Amino acid sequence: MKVLFVGDIVGRNARNFVQKQIVDLKLKLQLDAIIINVENAAGGFGVTPAICDDFFNAGADILTTGNHVWDKREIISYISKNERLLRPMNMIDGTPGIGITSIKINTGTIGVANIMTNLFMSRTDPVFNKVPEIINSFKLTENVDFALVDVHGEASSEKMAIGYALDGNVSAVVGTHTHVPTADYQILEKGTAYITDVGMSGDYNSIIGMNKQDALNRFMFPNNKKSKLEVSLGEPTMCGVIIDTLSNGLSKSIKPLRLGGRLEQTIL
Repeated sequence: MKVLFVGDIVGRNARNFVQKQIVDLKLKLQLDAIIINVENAAGGFGVTPAICDDFFNAGADILTTGNHVWDKREIISYISKNERLLRPMNMIDGTPGIGITSIKINTGTIGVANIMTNLFMSRTDPVFNKVPEIINSFKLTENVDFALVDVHGEASSEKMAIGYALDGNVSAVVGTHTHVPTADYQILEKGTAYITDVGMSGDYNSIIGMNKQDALNRFMFPNNKKSKLEVSLGEPTMCGVIIDTLSNGLSKSIKPLRLGGRLEQTIL
């Protein structure tokens, strides 16, 4: 299979740009599936049902999220009924929605899990306790033909550890949350594609997608409670990775895809 994963959408400009791009990319690159992290798609904080529907209508197959998933309260009833919008599976018991799913597409069955790390992140159950559940759910060529895990977290070391814990059992482990693309895209020893962070889809003339002065004020004047973050409105870059798999569901390649804005550097 050939699958595109797109990193954290930050704000309106980025989501409009990505929605237009994936319509063309699905045909141009002959993609089997598209997976997108949308947790910052609504004004930089959270996501709404209407935004999710727009992404699905544009061609996305599964949407993932992270720690900002509940910033827009209207998403609660929507996520409770939609198996294609995920929240981290290691959120506390009783949290609405699901964190792992599999769906049938034209070329087979794809599975996606969404997890959140523990280091520097709050309100999560131990993430490594979810590794056996992911492995048992995603048996390549038996239960699914392609399996991806979105690891939403701060610490590179923890993301790497999860990658190695899942190596050989899933097609890809991709990191999100830090909004800065890393250069370590690779195939691990047992065949799992890996990258520590895909990077955000947003304006890179910013501080992780937010207006530079707003973010600077947070650091320079930490006692100013009125300092509010606003999404930076410059030209967005779409950051993603394209994963190609073998007949056994493991990966033969992972390549970055960056379109538009300051980071445009397409490798196909």
